[in-house]
Amino acid sequence: MEQMYSMGVNLHSIGILLLIFAIVVNIVLLYQADDSAKYKRLRSVFLLPFNSMLVAAAIFTGSIMMATKHLDFTLENILMIIVAITLIVKEVRRSKALKHVDDDEFIDFVVYKQFAYKILYFEFFIVVAISIWMWFFS
Repeated sequence: MEQMYSMGVNLHSIGILLLIFAIVVNIVLLYQADDSAKYKRLRSVFLLPFNSMLVAAAIFTGSIMMATKHLDFTLENILMIIVAITLIVKEVRRSKALKHVDDDEFIDFVVYKQFAYKILYFEFFIVVAISIWMWFFS
């Protein structure tokens, strides 16, 4: 039983590392984007499904780990649930903001990029912070 729990924790950690990598990829692609139509297409075809899958995988493996610990709501578990909900809410806000960007107006895309950077840096910070806390101090 202990080996299964250890394997589950490792899978959860790998999923979180992939999520951190995906956030960094989002930041880099947003930095390189100069055309809002191309960025919207890239985000809707590749980035949004990939990011959603990684967040869902982290939530799924985390809920499996909670079930193996008999649903103990520790401070760590509650914080990870809050982080997961925050990631979902922030991504929805970023998607809604991109939907309202006019493809012909360059200034709209510049304003969106500033807004999206704030969200992506915040997501990166909270995921890395909770990960460091869990990997090294728990």
